[in-house]
Amino acid sequence: MVIKVFLASSSGSTAIKKKQQDVVGFLEALKVDYTPLDIACNEDNRMWMRQNVPEDKKPANGIPLPPQIFNEESYCGDYDTFFDAKEDNLVYTFLGLPPPPGSKEAEQADKDNIVENGTHAEENLDDTIVPVEDRNGDSNKEVKQATDENEEGEGDEEEQEGAAKEETAETVGDEAPTVKEEEEAAVEETDEEGQAEEEEEQEEEDLQSEEEEELRQLEEEEEAEMQEEEEAE
Repeated sequence: MVIKVFLASSSGSTAIKKKQQDVVGFLEALKVDYTPLDIACNEDNRMWMRQNVPEDKKPANGIPLPPQIFNEESYCGDYDTFFDAKEDNLVYTFLGLPPPPGSKEAEQADKDNIVENGTHAEENLDDTIVPVEDRNGDSNKEVKQATDENEEGEGDEEEQEGAAKEETAETVGDEAPTVKEEEEAAVEETDEEGQAEEEEEQEEEDLQSEEEEELRQLEEEEEAEMQEEEEAE
């Protein structure tokens, strides 16, 4: 599966450039393979993006702005939905990709499965457990005496096994960073970007006229191209 990110390399909007950098930077930090597709220098890319963004996801003027994200032919979302997924640790779900083992998203999925399946299992066990004494009667007393004698000899072995596990845990802790640690590092790198989001909202209000100018220029370019084609005919 190929992740496609539609970008505008020559966009005059500072807000659009910032959003594109946020998306690309986070994907690279997570080591997610993606293909950047420029809509400013490639008319086919621009037309494909506009045609494949769902109608209910397009703005009021009907012209979606970059960045727009796809998984092959399937639409994932724009910057706002990507940012929400990042905040909820659901980027892989957003992209339609399986989360790597050890990532926060994979751990959360495992916890959800445990909560969903484990609770029912505990309820079933509670209903079927029968006290051992009721099942085995007085024979348990003899078994208990023999068990106590064995436990004394096994105590030393358990202590040795515990020490070996501690040494193994320390060795594993010194190994290369896990996927979870890499993901946490990626999130830390983008924390400042998330904190700047509120400031950016204010900036976007100031740049709204600039984006409208960008749209107007794109529409004028399309009209000019259509006129040239008509004149050529």
